[in-house]
Amino acid sequence: MILKYTLIFVAGFLSCAFVFYSFYFLGEEIPLGTGLGISEPAPSNWINEEDILIFNDKIILKIPNATISNYAASGSMKPLLDKDANGIRIAPESAEEIQVGDIVSFRILGRLVVHRVTEKGVDDKGGYFITKGDNNLFKDGKIRFEDIEYVTIGVIW
Repeated sequence: MILKYTLIFVAGFLSCAFVFYSFYFLGEEIPLGTGLGISEPAPSNWINEEDILIFNDKIILKIPNATISNYAASGSMKPLLDKDANGIRIAPESAEEIQVGDIVSFRILGRLVVHRVTEKGVDDKGGYFITKGDNNLFKDGKIRFEDIEYVTIGVIW
């Protein structure tokens, strides 16, 4: 029985080592994690690598019509967003641009809410998005493109 578990452990260890070394030799960074906890989809890529210019004393992001956003300490998007984060946001041009995983800003009862898109669909009224705060238990319901003011495309702490 001990031999069986030892062989399983060794096979898992070697598989993990193979994956890490494969990424290492490809030059990719490897985010470490256990696979437990937050499992929200990642935002889509809104900034091309050629639009990021790095100098000794500054970084320039070539993003047309970008604005800076600040966040309330509501806790709904922790640990990603909180009152000390600085967001970079743009106004999306079409519903097709927005993907599951993207973080959008929309109004509910006159307040600007910032939550992640968890689903995207179409019903008899047209396209819609289902959103939820990463730290919330419940989804917000259907949000229409007309209600979305911004997409967060970057966060700086």
